Formats: sequence, C-alpha cells, structure tokens
Amino acid sequence: MSGADIIAAAKYLAAGLCMGLGAIGPAIGEGMAASHALDGMARQPEMEASLLRTMIIGQAITESTGIYSLVVAIILIFVA
Repeated sequence: MSGADIIAAAKYLAAGLCMGLGAIGPAIGEGMAASHALDGMARQPEMEASLLRTMIIGQAITESTGIYSLVVAIILIFVA
C-alpha cells in the first residue's frame, strides 16, 4: 500500500464517520419533536394545526445539522 492509498482510505472512512455520527443527532431530535407534537395533538386536538406547523419548522431546523454533515462529508471526499 502506498501513501496515496492510505490517504484515500482515511478520506472515505472520515466521510463515513462524519455522516454516521452527524445523522444521529438530527434523527433523535426529529423523533422527539414528532413524539411530543403527537402527544400535544392527542391532548388538545383543537391545537393540531398550530402544533403541526411548529413541528415541521422545528424538524426543518433540526435537519439542517444533518445537511451540514453531508456537506462536510462531500468536501472530505472530493476536496481533501
């Protein structure tokens, strides 16, 4: 194995770890947001529209961290 092969392997390993670890937080956060929103809708059905809108906005903001880790992984693969 040459030095270039080791660098290529490390680059792909780092990109995979970046996506794997970077997706855990958003997944947990979105699951908790959906869980609590559904709990609130079950308790107060008249607030469904407001809770749904707030949940979707919160999940979109939470998903942005997953997108950031995707961007970092792509940079690791194609630039580094």
